[in-house]
Amino acid sequence: MTTFEDSISRLGQTAKTIRSRVQEYETRIADGELSLPEDVLDELQQLWATVIVLQESAQEVEEERRNSQALAEIGQVVNSSLNLTTVLNEVMDMLIQLTGAQRAFLMQRGGNGEMQIEVARDWDRTTMEPAEYAFSSTVIEQVLASGDAVVTTNAQIDPRFSGKESVVAHHLRSIMCVPLKVKGSLTGVIYADNKVREGLFTEQHLALVLAFANQAAVALENARLFASVRQTLDEVTELKNLMEDVFSSIASGVITANQQDQITLCNQAAERILAIPEDQLLGHSLEQILLSLGSDLDRKLKEVKDTDKPCVGLELQSELEKRGSIDLRLNLTPLKTTEGETRGVALVLDDLTEQRHLEGQRRLFERMVSPAVIDQLDPDSLQLGGHIADITTLFADIRDFTKFSGSTKPEMLMKVLNRYMAVAAQSVLNEEGTIDKFDGDAIMAWFNAPIPQPDHTLRAARAALSLIQAVSDVHKDMPEAFHLSFRVGIHIGEALLGLVGTEQRLDYTAIGDSVNIAKRLQEHASEGQILISKAVRDRIKDNIQTKPVSPIPVEGKEKPVEVFELIGLR
Repeated sequence: MTTFEDSISRLGQTAKTIRSRVQEYETRIADGELSLPEDVLDELQQLWATVIVLQESAQEVEEERRNSQALAEIGQVVNSSLNLTTVLNEVMDMLIQLTGAQRAFLMQRGGNGEMQIEVARDWDRTTMEPAEYAFSSTVIEQVLASGDAVVTTNAQIDPRFSGKESVVAHHLRSIMCVPLKVKGSLTGVIYADNKVREGLFTEQHLALVLAFANQAAVALENARLFASVRQTLDEVTELKNLMEDVFSSIASGVITANQQDQITLCNQAAERILAIPEDQLLGHSLEQILLSLGSDLDRKLKEVKDTDKPCVGLELQSELEKRGSIDLRLNLTPLKTTEGETRGVALVLDDLTEQRHLEGQRRLFERMVSPAVIDQLDPDSLQLGGHIADITTLFADIRDFTKFSGSTKPEMLMKVLNRYMAVAAQSVLNEEGTIDKFDGDAIMAWFNAPIPQPDHTLRAARAALSLIQAVSDVHKDMPEAFHLSFRVGIHIGEALLGLVGTEQRLDYTAIGDSVNIAKRLQEHASEGQILISKAVRDRIKDNIQTKPVSPIPVEGKEKPVEVFELIGLR
C-alpha cells in the first residue's frame, strides 16, 4: 500500500481502538468498577466520530486519486495502439475493477443504424460469448434517445425500469450506461451492470466512465478514419505499383515495336534474357533482334504484320554472344489499341534454358526415385561411384507367380502383373522410398537414400503394410482367378549406394550384405506375410506390432537371423 493508504488504515484502527475503549469504560462504570467525569466519555465519543469522518474523507480523497490515476492510465492505453480490440478489452477490464461491475459492454452504431457489441467483458477478464449477452435494452434505448447517462441503484424497484422484460428476466440491479459521442454525434454507449449488489455505482464512477467514454469515442473514430485512410492508401499504392511494374514484375520478356519496327518499350526480363541493355534495344530495329535469335524469324514477323494474326509457341535454340546457347519460346502478336487498331507488334520471350536443364536432371532419376525425392535432388552433385550409407531395404515379390503365369495368356498376364506392380510401386513412393528395380514379379526398394530420412525404417514398415492392404483392395474388383499375394522382407544395415553404368545408361543401385538379408527374408515369407529382421524390430518396436517366427539361415552367416512377422502399426 502507498503511504496515504497506510494513513487511512491507521485511522480506521484508531477509530476501532477509541470505540473499544469507550465501550469498555461504559461497561466498567455500569459495574461500579470505574468512575470518570461524564465529559471525558463525551469527548472520547466525539473523538471517535471525528476519526470516522476523517477516515471517510480520506477514503473519498483516495478514491478520487485512484480514479484520476485510472483515467490517466486509460488515456495512455487508449492512445498506445490502434489495435482497439486489445486496447478496449484492457480498458473495460479496468473499468470493471474500479466500479465493481460484473460485466461491461461497449457498443457502436453500425452502418445499418443497429447497435453492435464491440467489447463484452466479464468480471474474470474474459470475453463473453454472444449466448451470455444479457443487458437492459430499455436503459440503452433511453441513453440513445436522450443522449444522457443513466444510473440506477436497483433496477428491480426503479419505476423507470422495474417492469421491463430484460430487467426482470436477467435479474438486473445496479446499472450504469453512458453515451459515446464524437463531435456531438452519438455513436454508441458503454454499459455496465451488477446483478447482485444494489447502489453500486457512485457519482465518482459515473464521472470516471463519462471521461473514459469521451476518450474511447475519439479513439474509435480515429481508428475508423485511420483504417479508411490506410485502405485507400493501400489501394492507390497497389494500383501505382501495378502500373509502374507491370513489365518488370513478370518473368517473360516483353518488347513492343511500332509500325516501323522500331522498339518502343522493353522490360527488365527482356534485357536479362537477351543480355542486351535497354539503351541498345529502345529505338533499334525489332527485325535485327529477331535475326540474331533465328534466321527464320524475320519471315514470321512479316507474316504477323501481313495477316494481322499472332504467331505463338515458337520454340528455338539460339546462340547469344554473352550467354551462349539458350532455349527460348517466342510469341509474336499484333499490338492493338482498345479500339482494335493495330499500332505495331509485341514480342514475348520466355527463357526455357533452365527448364530444359531441370528436365534433363529429372529424367535421370524419374524411373527409380519418388517424385518427392526428385524435387530435393541436384543431379549435378551425383557422380559415378558409390558411398556407404545406412538404409532400410524392402524386397517384395508375388507368391507362386511362375505357376500363375503358366496358365495365363501373355496379354492378360502382363496386364495383371502391371496392376500388382503398380500398387507395390505406389506404396513405396507414397513413403518417398527409392525403387531400385523391377525384376519380373519382384520389386526392390530402399529408404534413407539419396535423401536422408530419420524415420526410414518406419517408412519401410508403413510401405509394406500399405502394399498388403492395397492388394486386398485390388482383389475387390478383380476375378478370383487373378487374386495374387505379395510376400515381403525388410532389413536395415549398411550398403554401398551409387551410380553404376555409363553416360548412355545409368543405374542408381544398392549392394551389400544388408540387401541380401532383406532378399532372404522375402524368400522365406508366406503369402501376404511381412518378415522383418530383429534389427528392424528393435529400431521401431514402439511403433509396430510383431510376433516372433523361426530364425532363418542366411548364407555366409554363422547363426540364423532372428526374424519377426510385422502385424501392424501401434
